[in-house]
Amino acid sequence: MQDTIVLLPAPGMGHIISMIELGKLILHHYGHKFSITILLTTGFIPDSSGVTSYIHRISQSNPSISFHHLPSVSVDTTPTRSGAAIAFEFIRLSLAHATDSLQQISSSSTIRSLIIDVFCTSALPTAKNLNLPVYYFFTSGAYCLAAFLYLPKIYKQTTKSFKDLTTTDLHFPGMSSPLKATHMPQPTLDRDDPAYCDTLYFCSHLPKSNGIIANTFEDLEPKALKTIADGVCVPDSPTPPVYCIGPLIADAEERAGEDGNECLSWLDSQPSRSVVFLCFGSRGSFSVAQVKEVAYGLERSGQRFLWVVKKPPRDEKTKQAENFTAEFDLEGVLPEGFLERTKDRGMVVKTWAPQVDVLRKEAVGGFVTH
Repeated sequence: MQDTIVLLPAPGMGHIISMIELGKLILHHYGHKFSITILLTTGFIPDSSGVTSYIHRISQSNPSISFHHLPSVSVDTTPTRSGAAIAFEFIRLSLAHATDSLQQISSSSTIRSLIIDVFCTSALPTAKNLNLPVYYFFTSGAYCLAAFLYLPKIYKQTTKSFKDLTTTDLHFPGMSSPLKATHMPQPTLDRDDPAYCDTLYFCSHLPKSNGIIANTFEDLEPKALKTIADGVCVPDSPTPPVYCIGPLIADAEERAGEDGNECLSWLDSQPSRSVVFLCFGSRGSFSVAQVKEVAYGLERSGQRFLWVVKKPPRDEKTKQAENFTAEFDLEGVLPEGFLERTKDRGMVVKTWAPQVDVLRKEAVGGFVTH
């Protein structure tokens, strides 16, 4: 049987693309030794983002990468629950089937290791029970990783929710400036939100892995990487080694597909360095009022623009879309007549655009992002 490395991304296009790029990097260096198996969750996030077509393109162009789907699960999506709590529960319920899936993969291949997204931490005990080495793939930078490793210590410094500490600064090792407590990631702001405990669980288990693969490189973040290596972020237990493998950039021909063709063709017709690209991450969303304010600013600027707009959240206080691929009435969230008035110099894309491919275009002269 051929040796394989199993990769387990969190759901969502951004997470899946990043993990597949890691798989291709492994094949580039060790293709004669391993195949790559991607273990995917099923359901919860609709497929309008093009996940299925993207996976098909990857399968066609990379025969050493195969995909295995976990069984579909249902989650309580009561409106009073936070989007993060719902997403984390979906992942946890899906990974309850990980043992069966890994055993099924083992029937045709020898699994040498499991590489997981930080949000897939609940698979770590399963892999340990199967005597599989487990590595995290951390797709953000080293400073963010240092903060995540240190979060369990920060949690112990107060009994209040970060959202209520309006005048409190949080100090993290290796960072020259503190962070305001209210600026912490949304799932950590409210101690009464189940997502708070989930995030603590993720962060406290990072040191229990065999290593952390980070999408960065040493010359970019030497101070943060040294802080981690010195054990300052996890003073109570050994820190696993960090392997810098970045930057990973997706292949343009595999990224674009039909979903991105229209905006890419539009960019080809624009002057060099003339377009501002506005895109706020796969989970980023704004309230209707905020969308309208951005639209007013773009219209008054007179600037050419390409703008990705997602469905506004039900709760306007949240920073994240509960369902970032959902259909919605684009004209209904924009100022009346905005699309008509700006059609000669702007383009608005619903939900998703191939970010890497857009940024490669000669027409793009500025990038507004999260």
